[in-house]
Amino acid sequence: MDFKKTILWAVFSLSGLMLYNNWQVHEGKPSMFGGAPVAAPAANDKAIAGNKVDVPSQIAGSTATTATPTTNVGSIEGAEKFVLQNDVLVLEVSASGANIVDAKLLKALTAEQKPVELFQYTPTHKYFARSGLITLNNSDLPNHTSVFKLVQSGKDGSGRPYLVLASERSGVKLEKTFILNPGSYVVEVGHRVSQAFANTNPLVLYTEIVRDGMQEQKIGPFGGAFSASTFTGPAAYTDKEKFNKLEFTAIDKNKITIPTQVPAGDPAWIAMVQHYFASAWIPGDKAARDIYAGRIDNGLYRIGMQTPLGVVVPGSVVVEKAQLFVGPQEEKVLETIAPGFELLKDYGYLTILAKPIFWLLEKIHGYVGNWGWSIILLTILIKLVFFPLSAASYKSMARMKEVQPRLMAMKEQYKGEPQKLNQAMMEMYRKEKINPLGGCLPVVIQIPVFISLYWVLLSSVEMRGAPWILWIHDLSVPDPFYILPVIMAVSMFAQTKLNPTPPDPIQAKVMMYMPIVFSIMFFFFPAGLVLYWVVNNLLSIAQQWQINKMFGKKTAK
Repeated sequence: MDFKKTILWAVFSLSGLMLYNNWQVHEGKPSMFGGAPVAAPAANDKAIAGNKVDVPSQIAGSTATTATPTTNVGSIEGAEKFVLQNDVLVLEVSASGANIVDAKLLKALTAEQKPVELFQYTPTHKYFARSGLITLNNSDLPNHTSVFKLVQSGKDGSGRPYLVLASERSGVKLEKTFILNPGSYVVEVGHRVSQAFANTNPLVLYTEIVRDGMQEQKIGPFGGAFSASTFTGPAAYTDKEKFNKLEFTAIDKNKITIPTQVPAGDPAWIAMVQHYFASAWIPGDKAARDIYAGRIDNGLYRIGMQTPLGVVVPGSVVVEKAQLFVGPQEEKVLETIAPGFELLKDYGYLTILAKPIFWLLEKIHGYVGNWGWSIILLTILIKLVFFPLSAASYKSMARMKEVQPRLMAMKEQYKGEPQKLNQAMMEMYRKEKINPLGGCLPVVIQIPVFISLYWVLLSSVEMRGAPWILWIHDLSVPDPFYILPVIMAVSMFAQTKLNPTPPDPIQAKVMMYMPIVFSIMFFFFPAGLVLYWVVNNLLSIAQQWQINKMFGKKTAK
């Protein structure tokens, strides 16, 4: 049996399977490799005077349902907006619910050179953050539907811009304070609760992120199986269960896979993730909390966290602080915000390899100041690390090329007798001291590193808008003139010519067409990723050519 062919076909099959799984996830379908989700009850949604809203139905630590507010409902579309801005972020807070309904990232620009608008509340796209109060009885409390009035705005003693909005219902007053620090994507949010009348019902604060199920635009003009894909949807972190993502399709099927309870003393946060960017609520303390997710009316999805405030005595004030992150997934920034927050930048199953690769890439960038050249230098370093393995692989291929005429002669001699052919081949390999697996195993060992680097280059917002040279103005999008994919195709074809021709004619044709197939895929991959593969191929060709040349001289002697 030709073990080399078997291994090669296994590698190609695995690559095809991973590409198909990537496409499945990108189309909103569950991953083929994901575990079976654990079903959990989703929160029931309530109606308010003809307006569909989604006040959480579970109180932290209780299974009793909450009341539904019935009055003072404000319309976000027609409500007054208040602006809060620093040097990196512009927020709009609606008087309806004091919800943050718009967020512009001033340093992240679109192709039209406009700031990325992460939060939006438009007829075509809804993505926003909100909060409010609930309780066990039928009290109508200030929540995300209440009309809030501006109490105060300006800059505090440290020069930080702030807004204070307040609303009162049923004798309960909720005052929300929003503060922005210079250069920060984190909003300091304070919820100040007071009560005018005696009430023994404990109050609960909920904080939610809501968005529609619209997926991010796929990379590539046709957006099909060859386009790069990343996760879009809710996520949650707890100290015990770490980072958990939740597909929109899983929510539709009422299969919740995120942790639902946070013990007192454990750090936790909730988030909504998309390619390059994210938003997240991070509580200010480590009290016991409940996490929930679900689908609400008009095709919207939510993830939220409930914090028990207890009974608020008249004349007293309860203040609950939280942070709201709205920004890019820059690893250096994420690490400073909360425990496990850097996991928002998701490298998948190979995080243990991807993180040190990105660390090295970032260190190189600190010296050269250009992400394109950083990718090239990183490729050279990885090639040097794997040089012994690659050299062994190419030497094995060169030895196989030497005995290729003898293999073809054996095939003719034992035509129609596969068992004798395999025996003769194994005997020849033994006498010539050739390992038929020698050319494949080093490649298989390197596959996890290549996949990790793929996710590093695909997931890093640092590549977004980063130029290299000449026609490459953005390493995160496909080459506009397809020059790199063409070079990639030529390099793959040259590499095929350097390898021994398979004795099987069908396999030989497959190997000839393989560069074309892979090049078509690379036409739609980000330029940074194609740049890595081009440099890697060129270095491989140089190394393989040199080894073949050495063996050619040896054979001539």
